[in-house]
Amino acid sequence: MVTYLGKIGELQLKGSNIKFFERLLVKNTKECLKGLDLKIALFGGRLYIDCEEKDCEAVENTLRHLLGITGWAKTITCEKNIEGIKAAVRQCAEHAKELSGAKTFKIEAKRGDKKFPLNSYEIAVEAAAAVFDDRFMEVDVHNPDVRIYIEVRERVFVYSDAQKGCRGLPAGCSGNGLLLLSGGLDSPVAGYRMMRRGMKVQCVYFHSYPYTSIEAQQKVEELAAKLSYFGIQTHLNIVPFTEVQMKIKQKAPEEWSTLMLRVCMMKVANMLAERVGADCIITGESLGQVASQTMENMNITEHFAEYPLMRPLIGMDKEEIIDTANFIDTYNTSILPYEDCCVLFSPKHPVLRGRIEDAERIFSEIDCMDLIKESYEKRDVKHYFFGKEV
Repeated sequence: MVTYLGKIGELQLKGSNIKFFERLLVKNTKECLKGLDLKIALFGGRLYIDCEEKDCEAVENTLRHLLGITGWAKTITCEKNIEGIKAAVRQCAEHAKELSGAKTFKIEAKRGDKKFPLNSYEIAVEAAAAVFDDRFMEVDVHNPDVRIYIEVRERVFVYSDAQKGCRGLPAGCSGNGLLLLSGGLDSPVAGYRMMRRGMKVQCVYFHSYPYTSIEAQQKVEELAAKLSYFGIQTHLNIVPFTEVQMKIKQKAPEEWSTLMLRVCMMKVANMLAERVGADCIITGESLGQVASQTMENMNITEHFAEYPLMRPLIGMDKEEIIDTANFIDTYNTSILPYEDCCVLFSPKHPVLRGRIEDAERIFSEIDCMDLIKESYEKRDVKHYFFGKEV
């Protein structure tokens, strides 16, 4: 039997309703690992998963994507006495040396069980002897090659290869959102950041075939699948938008074409948000990044939204967005060279500081609400559960 330990972060600050968040975290973990014979429990600020060796890969994949934990590790459990701890620490050190060639170490011990006869410092000193006595490794308390952690709780857990978690809140504790998902870098990161605050997210993608390729749609489908790892499940609504976009090209002033496209997208998002019970609409806009994302132009987009408009990337620069895209494994998919409909017919000189009254007038002149409703009705829906289409 193998035991994994997940560290709970922000949830511990939730006061009297902490049990709600803990139950949801356990529920989400069980849902991701449904069908496996394992034991999941949460107490004392730690999530515990006991499993067979054959299920380790599935457990680790879940912990890498599980919202609500700050870190996790595969542990060695041992008898609750100092000799058992020393043996486990030595085993952990040998594994680290074999794996990475580590030459120096540091012990960090925590005594959660105050009945244990040694305090945290004494545990660390005694355990270090198991590694240092025959100079197997040298001690370095400032910059060690490997840190070996000991946690004395109802059981003793020893580990060295602690992994970072996604942090945040468990998926499903903060309502529902509808994400405008394109094939670019920004929108998947925006969806992830809202998921990390506990929001369940559904997606909508606007496809303009044949001007956007099937590969562009497949790219977005892959992004939706990757996001479902964090939200556990999501739906991707694929809206055919060619007719709407052609009407915009024919009727709108060229410099307004991109902004009018976003207005039409917001009209569809309003209808879809009502249908799926979304509490808000999410976009990947970042202030000043492109012409449609000036303060004035974003005010126009928001003016046509009938739901709160969430922009989780609003103050982030491209480097920060790329870092997050790499962390959630969407970067390499997002940079595939298949353009989405937002870059079609892009004007050379787009309007930078549009006025709401002008936007209302131009949208009225385009007269495309019937086409928008038709596109909405023709949408296709794909469902994803923890990375797989179902």
